[in-house]
Amino acid sequence: MCYNYNMKAFVKNYTLQDNDLVLDNPERQYVLRVRDMSTEDKPREKLIKFGPEPLSSNELLAIILNVGTKKEDVMNMVSRIFKEYGDKNLINQTNPKVLEKELGIPLIKACQIVACFALGKRFFQKENKTSATIRTAKEVYNYLKDMRDLPKEHLRGIYLNSRYKVIHDEVISIGTLTSNIVHPREVFKPALEYSATAVILAHNHPSGSTKPSTDDILVTKQLIETGKILGVELLDHIIITKNSFASIKADYHD
Repeated sequence: MCYNYNMKAFVKNYTLQDNDLVLDNPERQYVLRVRDMSTEDKPREKLIKFGPEPLSSNELLAIILNVGTKKEDVMNMVSRIFKEYGDKNLINQTNPKVLEKELGIPLIKACQIVACFALGKRFFQKENKTSATIRTAKEVYNYLKDMRDLPKEHLRGIYLNSRYKVIHDEVISIGTLTSNIVHPREVFKPALEYSATAVILAHNHPSGSTKPSTDDILVTKQLIETGKILGVELLDHIIITKNSFASIKADYHD
């Protein structure tokens, strides 16, 4: 696979988815409804018999959600959720109303998802001492590899301490970036909450182009100035595609 890296960004270090069988995924695989599965293949029964390890992420989330809706079986729901949202973005989403709107699922389902992952993070990630260190645009690209194939634009914030360690990351918005939907308070609120020294923004371009739009550049400039006022540096804003990346700050601001 050829990676068409932007060399300037590469080198520079940072200084500080109603049928019984539904065909709905990129691999064109059939997703079988729970009621059509043999007893031993149903997620809950598998969990009871074998424990969680043999179960896929889809099966585990199906157990949490328990049932689907009148229009969508639970297995089809979880398959669509992971496909459209991405697993890491799902883990880091803390607003159930955003999931309800973006994924078209009932609010109670969205609450179950947020609560499930929040509990997991609280138990196992709060004291994580092996958090990533990020100093370059390439390291951002590698860290956010889960964003490369997302079908919608996602804006992610990576929050760092003074040693360039990732102390928090989250999905800030979903949809084409404009100054109307990306407000500085949404970007810098987590920075203040987690006492971050700096923030790196990244968003994906499903089109495959690393060229920033006019709004991409405008939003970046506005956030750089806001960061100066708040004392939280916007280290970079990266555009991510399947095979490449580019730094808006390095190429269009510095």
